[in-house]
Amino acid sequence: MADGAPALTDDALRAEVRAWLAEHWKGLPQPRPGPGGAGWTTTPEHRAWLAKVVESGWAAPRWPTEWYGRGLADHQARIIEREFAAVGAPGSGQDRTNLWANTALAYASPTFKPKIVPQLLKQEVGMCLLYSEPGAGSDLAGIRTRADRNGDHFVVNGQKVWTSGAATADYGMLIARTDWDVPKHKGISFFFLPMKQEGVEVRPLHQITGESHFNEVFFTDAICPAENLLGAPGAGWGVLQTALAYERSVMGEGARGPRSGVAESNGEEPLIALAREAGVLGDPLIRQEIAKVIGYRRLNAMNTARAKSDLAQGTSSSIMSLGKLAMSRILHEEARVRTLILGAGSLLEGPDHPRAEDANFLTLNAYFTSIGGGTDQIQRNIIGERVLGLPKEPEVDRDVPFRQVRGNA
Repeated sequence: MADGAPALTDDALRAEVRAWLAEHWKGLPQPRPGPGGAGWTTTPEHRAWLAKVVESGWAAPRWPTEWYGRGLADHQARIIEREFAAVGAPGSGQDRTNLWANTALAYASPTFKPKIVPQLLKQEVGMCLLYSEPGAGSDLAGIRTRADRNGDHFVVNGQKVWTSGAATADYGMLIARTDWDVPKHKGISFFFLPMKQEGVEVRPLHQITGESHFNEVFFTDAICPAENLLGAPGAGWGVLQTALAYERSVMGEGARGPRSGVAESNGEEPLIALAREAGVLGDPLIRQEIAKVIGYRRLNAMNTARAKSDLAQGTSSSIMSLGKLAMSRILHEEARVRTLILGAGSLLEGPDHPRAEDANFLTLNAYFTSIGGGTDQIQRNIIGERVLGLPKEPEVDRDVPFRQVRGNA
């Protein structure tokens, strides 16, 4: 919808989306797993499709027209998303789910924003998150990776850990300390760091699932152009809160499923299908446990929808922590119920036993959501302090210049 044009009715918008999809959507090949099981790699066909979606304004319909959107209200944007989902077409709803593009749109510099935002929407660049450090995981404000200004660029030195997709990323969303003489939250800046350079070393970490989804990343005089700074120098903590809100929103909405690739059902609830296949669907305990998991999922979906409706561009929402924490519990519960359904058969593993293989993988992989994007304990702190209004935990170093904090001298 062009600026100044009369607003479309819901029915007219729905008809327009359906007509566009009928003309353009022909299906796509399945994405391929990335190196070490990390994420997915897109195909040229997938990127070509996303380019069409972006150019049409369907990718981020809530955004203004000058930024590839249509300036639509949330309820109309969801009409578009539902029509895309009905035919299995990807690419719409990125104004809710694309944490990279949403963060860049809100905070990137006037020169960098026009370069990076369309690339992010079209998935033309790979991304990773450069937040946690060996001594700064639960307390991200304690980071020691430093970025020192040198003319038109920053020089970055330090280390990050638990970084997904670092081996293939073109950019990393980096938090680094740029001022050591102010309290820890105030001396942090936020960057889009180019990853493919000599000063960046990536080392994979081996997981309990047999994959290498995470990495250690080391910076030795890595260069980041000054225009890649998001927000003002020293204001990176606020940028980070926006990025984390989008990340927790995505993690709270869905998670990785079984990896065996063996079909479980024909549209039936997977746990019900598994119990039917195992011959235990009539067991009242099994039925009760399945119902509990389904109830958790549906309640979480409603809470996540509520939280996203309150998430304005460039802001953060503490309610997102509820969804993220709930999804963590759902994944652990679902893995437990799968194991309960299979009984002693869950002790088997390998490609000859795909049901047990999936149950064991999901049991181990559930910890990904319990840790990634802020641990379950961190989410409980956020909910307690910012949602319930409980007193904050003591922080003796909160107002101390970071240089004077013990261990930083």
